[in-house]
Amino acid sequence: MNKAFLIGRLTRDPELRYSSSNAAIVNFSIAIDRTYTNNQGQRETDFINVVAFQKQAENIKKYVGKGSLVAVDGRIQTRNYEDKDGKRVYVTEVVADRVQFLDTKNSMNQTVSDSEDNVSPADFQTDTQTKETNVSDDVFADFGSSIEISDDDIAF
Repeated sequence: MNKAFLIGRLTRDPELRYSSSNAAIVNFSIAIDRTYTNNQGQRETDFINVVAFQKQAENIKKYVGKGSLVAVDGRIQTRNYEDKDGKRVYVTEVVADRVQFLDTKNSMNQTVSDSEDNVSPADFQTDTQTKETNVSDDVFADFGSSIEISDDDIAF
């Protein structure tokens, strides 16, 4: 089984490019602190390279940036190629099946160079009215003192 689940912050803005067949490809890396400390009492950080494709790639470029918190669900993949000097280069990365945005690039109060990429948390709100619930209200008051349940009502 090859499955990776990661939560971390982007180390740089995502890099979007298009293949020769016009498929969107985005590359980014996330920083993840280790759970333990080193000999100096500091947490070390792992930097994981991630790649995503198609519409998901375009959404990543549009809605997250350096410092954004994301959850990545994918698989680990290795590939290799020959660089311009003829040397074999090996790359290990996570191919994202799903990337969930845990915050947006503007929630980090970052400046974005492309004005159409600006996203405000207000853009995601559909209801501007505040709804309040009084927790002291008894939600079962209308049912009386007891509730009759038949064996046929139980699913198992």
